[in-house]
Amino acid sequence: MSPTVFRAGGFRFFFFSREESRMHVHAQSAVGEAKYWIEPAIELAVSYGLKRKDLSTVEELIKEHEGEIRTSWHKHFER
Repeated sequence: MSPTVFRAGGFRFFFFSREESRMHVHAQSAVGEAKYWIEPAIELAVSYGLKRKDLSTVEELIKEHEGEIRTSWHKHFER
């Protein structure tokens, strides 16, 4: 299961239900995917197929939606 947190800028932001416990979010588009740590700070963990411009866009969107990501994380993983 990989619940979608939000969609923006041509990206889908989501979690994998059975992955590591450190807070993070995945961003996927038609051309690639990236995983960003949310804690202790927003930081790129890994990316596949995305250009620097895409990664900059993703990071900005994560910063804009950080509260939503954190709230969704806690709702999903702390049931």
